[in-house]
Amino acid sequence: MTAELVRGQNHPLSQARLEIRVSAGKPVVAGATLSDEQGKVRGVEWVAHPGSPTLPGMEVSKQAAADHRLACDLDALPETVHRVSVLLALPSGVGGPVRFGAVAAPFVAVTGLDGSEVASYTVTGLDAESAVVALELYRRQGAWKVRAVGQGYAGGLAELFADQGLSQAHQLAGGINEAVAQGLARSVAAPPPRTADGDRTRHATTPVLGQDQGGATSQGTPGQVTPQHGHPGGQGATTSGAGTGGAQSGYPAASAPADPSAVTQPGAPAAGGPVNYSHPGRQAAAPPTPPPTVPPAQPGRPAQPVAGDATGWSMEERLYNQVWGMFEDLARTTAAYRSAVDFAESRMEQELDKVLSDPRSRIGGQGDAAREAARAKHAELVDRARQVLDRDLAQLIAESEVVEPALPPAFARWDNPAWHGYRVPMEIPMALRLGDLHLPESAGLSIPMLVRLPLERGLWIDSGRAASFEGSIADSDDLRRLAMDTAVAHAARLLAVYPADEYTVHVIDAAGSAASSLAPLVSTGVLAGPPAVGAAGVNDVLARLTQRVDLVQMAIRGGAADSLPPDLDPAEQLLIVNDFPHGFDDRAVTRLRYLADEGPAVGVHLMLVADREDAAAYGPLLDPLWRSLLRLTPVPDDHLADPWVGHTWTYDPSRVPPGSQVLQHVLTQVAAARRSWNR
Repeated sequence: MTAELVRGQNHPLSQARLEIRVSAGKPVVAGATLSDEQGKVRGVEWVAHPGSPTLPGMEVSKQAAADHRLACDLDALPETVHRVSVLLALPSGVGGPVRFGAVAAPFVAVTGLDGSEVASYTVTGLDAESAVVALELYRRQGAWKVRAVGQGYAGGLAELFADQGLSQAHQLAGGINEAVAQGLARSVAAPPPRTADGDRTRHATTPVLGQDQGGATSQGTPGQVTPQHGHPGGQGATTSGAGTGGAQSGYPAASAPADPSAVTQPGAPAAGGPVNYSHPGRQAAAPPTPPPTVPPAQPGRPAQPVAGDATGWSMEERLYNQVWGMFEDLARTTAAYRSAVDFAESRMEQELDKVLSDPRSRIGGQGDAAREAARAKHAELVDRARQVLDRDLAQLIAESEVVEPALPPAFARWDNPAWHGYRVPMEIPMALRLGDLHLPESAGLSIPMLVRLPLERGLWIDSGRAASFEGSIADSDDLRRLAMDTAVAHAARLLAVYPADEYTVHVIDAAGSAASSLAPLVSTGVLAGPPAVGAAGVNDVLARLTQRVDLVQMAIRGGAADSLPPDLDPAEQLLIVNDFPHGFDDRAVTRLRYLADEGPAVGVHLMLVADREDAAAYGPLLDPLWRSLLRLTPVPDDHLADPWVGHTWTYDPSRVPPGSQVLQHVLTQVAAARRSWNR
């Protein structure tokens, strides 16, 4: 039975191999310190944190997240370690909450490897603290116990480490914050907060796995993010047919219009259309009234996927929520599979250790039989987990085959027929597709990478060598050309999805090396002016955009938006910079950093095409710039993480098919609409 601890209470631990699960509702840093019999941490090498996540007997998460799983093997800890302190901290300098009093009370649970919960603790009573020692595992008279601590520190990690006797407390805290900031910079931005009206409910046709398969138990399983009773941040669980990794509580929805009665729902398509948007169990009424539950599928047959199978005010919003739902489902079902494999391997190791520890069964036929039985059980558990993963992947692939053709141009690939009938829109869409994401276990399934509009952060198209095979063998000149081609494709998509005259693109090409890539933008006349070349051109463009940011900021702060100069372009601005930092002096670099930091809030966005090595002479001065931008690559690369379980995803850029004229067709229509608008 689970022990629900209160502050100061302890509970014995009967297992050596444990998991410590954290659910905080908001991204937090999770770490651990090892201390001796006097409670002193002897050095930074006794601290597990995102920058150094592994110690003997202890492993923590590599980045900030709302949910964590920390692994602990008490038998593998050094003999001099008598206490393990589990600490949580709010990331600093990333624009999130700065005190625990502003977030839901963190929930921490100690579980066995099979998911059975041993003890749990909800860390209540926090206010101005930004770091807290949540639990401690301590050795007493040869036995281990867990104690609920809940000791908070308003001074953050530096104060916490200093209290534990670390002389390098401030340096270590700064290093952790730097590692966390880098981790957040590589993550796919989480969708908007979930609302009860924006939930996307899936329907299960098969049960989840039992305990032996590493599947769901009443206490939760490895890899499963299970809402805990009593935890304020927990979500109500719904059953997922494509994600055995845990409860799927819902998916993001866009902000609702002020007047629900003014929302017009799309009608059903004409008979014989390629996609059926109707659903026997779904009404077309807008939220907040949720759609009724879909009738269960016929026995033995999975439910048929339907495009727009999510709640929303419009079909665009439903498809957006459905794509994010598929993304989360794939992340969690893969997490469940990986957790089940880890469980099978740890179980086999335990059984083999047991055989080897007994001299009577170490050799001979009895030992061989025990080892063979352990390996057979391992193979059986892995096979069961793979069968469940394959079932979930098949359902998600079937859903993707229905959803992909139904996506509007802003969400669609360049080879989607939706672009053939393209017309300049009258309204800004919810989001934009920047590429696709997939995992090694699901090579046949790609999830569209959608980001909300307007962009909240700039884009960095990395023209340096990528870690992937394709990036490592590509010539450096080819990578630079591909990077600029990718930037032009993204810029064309942005121009295409905004109404006429509501998006302005500027280009800095100091060396004039991107003429061939920029040809579609230049020849159609959709740029605000010719690409700026040379140092003078660089400074001129940056000065004008910097002045625009200053004017808009002053008008907003002074409540005088109507007093802006009449010649000020009210459209969203995009600045594409090729081959940075070529042609940039120190003043230009300072202005670029200013635009990256302050521009998005007032409609000025940055797209940087650069190899970080080319700017190495600036040293750490440009580190904040790189972190503030979403890094994309012109070739497939493994560098992005999801916001739920932190998998490393392979990013595949959104490319125009070779020989296709779709880019020219779209930009020509954009240019014609602008000429008509300005008559």
